Amino acid sequence: MKKSYLLTLICPLFFTMPFFTSCSGQEKSNVSKDYQPAYKIPSTSDAQPDPDLQIAEYIRHIFQDKNGNLWFGTNGYGVAHYNGENVSYFSNAQGFHGQQITGITEDPEKNIWFTTDQGVVKYDWSVDSEGKKRFINYPGQQYFGGQRFWSIFADSKGYIWAGAVSGIFRFDGQDWAPFTLPYPEEIKGEFITTGTTWSITEDRAGNMWFSTNGYGVFKYDGQSFTQYSKEDGLTDNNVDVILEDSKGNIWFGTRFGGVSRYDGKTFTNYTENDSIGNNEVCEIYEDKAGNIWLSSEGFGVYRYDPSAAGKGSRSFTNYSQEQGLGVRAVQTIFEDKEGRLWVGGGGGLYQYDGQSFFNVTKNGPWE
Repeated sequence: MKKSYLLTLICPLFFTMPFFTSCSGQEKSNVSKDYQPAYKIPSTSDAQPDPDLQIAEYIRHIFQDKNGNLWFGTNGYGVAHYNGENVSYFSNAQGFHGQQITGITEDPEKNIWFTTDQGVVKYDWSVDSEGKKRFINYPGQQYFGGQRFWSIFADSKGYIWAGAVSGIFRFDGQDWAPFTLPYPEEIKGEFITTGTTWSITEDRAGNMWFSTNGYGVFKYDGQSFTQYSKEDGLTDNNVDVILEDSKGNIWFGTRFGGVSRYDGKTFTNYTENDSIGNNEVCEIYEDKAGNIWLSSEGFGVYRYDPSAAGKGSRSFTNYSQEQGLGVRAVQTIFEDKEGRLWVGGGGGLYQYDGQSFFNVTKNGPWE
């Protein structure tokens, strides 16, 4: 049965954790303390990728702001920014505290927010006295007790939510404060925990949804929580991503169980047994045509066609190396205002032309 909880105000414990990557940018919950990342952040604060190579070896997030600019969160070079003419990089050397980008969102005032390996950064479109863009940094040690962040979301009410190793923080415009989910037991910090929040979103009714790494998902209606887990039909309690589609269904990509779709009453699950190649699903995205795109570790991406629902595996079309996609470990999928579908992950940045994918480097092609 679904479990409901009243809001509790219990401050989480704070822990410091070192850098690592996985999914292949999120590490599994049984990670060894001796784990070494496959891709390390450059040791210099102003490292820049070779202009003749990829925008970055690893693209974690793709986002387009209200002004049409594209942002690419990387795993070692901060954030790459494309303004329609050229690509520039923001990292420590430019006053942007962060080299690994774990989340990007935009608030109603068009400010861009990032979670990074060093805390939270706000990009303010205004300029300082020297005519430079303003970055407002919220360092992890100073504001969050050393917690590491993995997600960020700006809701319709003006709050900024940031998902950390063992809980949530919420910014009300002036201060950051812990926002504790009703976990059934104490959360202790490591690289990740059972309470690590990889994904935060808001549905059309204004409910907030929070993923966890062992307790399923929590829905918050402004006063109380409802928990959804395997007991309710969710395919796995380790949830990496949450999406509400245009029909009001809530989709959950999980670490070990594939995908669950919740219609408000029941769950429909899609797994490697019947629909996709691997049960580790880090990203789910809906395009303007209503197709659902999702990652599947080692298998590139799948496109789910709702019009073919009920036809089993024929509802899913796979795009991988044979279709030009050089990213098998996909972490981000995004369709921009121009209708271009982008995919990023370990291997760089790719764009879909309607039939296959092609690589986009710092020099393009952008059209």
